[in-house]
Amino acid sequence: MRKVIALAVAAALAFTATACAEDETPSSTSSGGTGGGGIKSGLKVAFLPKQVNNPYFDTSDNKGGKVAVEEFKGVYSETGPSEASPSAQVSYINTLSQQGTNVIAVSANDKDAICGALKEARTAGAKVVTYDSDTKPECRDLFINQATSEGIAKVQIKLISDAIGPDGGEIAILSATANATNQNAWIEMMKQELAKPEYSKLKLVDTVYGDDDDQKSFQEAQGLLAKRPNLKGIISPTTVGVAAAGRYLSGSTYKGKVQLTGLGTPNQMRAYVKDGTVKAFALWNPADLGYLAAWAGAALASGLITGKEGDKFTAGKLGEFTVGKDATVLLGDPFTFKSDNIDQFNF
Repeated sequence: MRKVIALAVAAALAFTATACAEDETPSSTSSGGTGGGGIKSGLKVAFLPKQVNNPYFDTSDNKGGKVAVEEFKGVYSETGPSEASPSAQVSYINTLSQQGTNVIAVSANDKDAICGALKEARTAGAKVVTYDSDTKPECRDLFINQATSEGIAKVQIKLISDAIGPDGGEIAILSATANATNQNAWIEMMKQELAKPEYSKLKLVDTVYGDDDDQKSFQEAQGLLAKRPNLKGIISPTTVGVAAAGRYLSGSTYKGKVQLTGLGTPNQMRAYVKDGTVKAFALWNPADLGYLAAWAGAALASGLITGKEGDKFTAGKLGEFTVGKDATVLLGDPFTFKSDNIDQFNF
């Protein structure tokens, strides 16, 4: 499989092109009732994020998925709960199914809670693509994985280790929801990474959950420092959490003493990198993730692929992808943002 979007300078250019695509003539043309590459025209594609009004999902859905849907001449929509909770997405899935939605792209708050609703939607004719956070494989047709759990874990532990320095110390994790599939997979892999000899001086002492809510994440970061006075670092593998923790640390006496890394967007984290609160953090391009999810769903709904291992499809400007094990498609590797490159990115 050809890896795409290394998220270096090209990612910034790619994002700019994506953001402007709504005002440009799509590169894919339609003919005989199909969009580019044999995609059916008029497909109803709905994005169901963990929560709406979340900057990360606003980028992935409205600046990625929407652009793709417009390129293959489909009908785009986004819907979802205002708070991330295990069962909050069920009613939205049921409604989308009743509306005859062709493709449901969902980032699961819980790998089990929405399975029944997704199975019913598939029986009714919808193709289900998970992105960012997966369900059980039998509950969907494809999972668009932003990066492997191993790759994310390695980057997170390396960044916090480098930030703290050779003396090591106690670290904690500020996660999203306790049931988030992707978060839990990353945390388990981070624990395995911490067991390696080179990280023997780092000790994971706590994991807390901010529920992808800004204020709660802020309070959890504050509580960690009150509870763990010897804490040397925090890893927050969620865009809401890492920004909230950065805001707390930057205005506290812990700034520069307690290190912070995680998964965030450049626009959220720029101020904290520039004021020294954060030395480095990582992420992929969320717009590309949503863009890929939309094209993958359209390929399924058009009968171009079935989701079996080895299937190949073209995702617009991102090029060709191959379906891997467990009906998974990999976007690429996470990229590290720091003071000497963060101004090259705008998302």
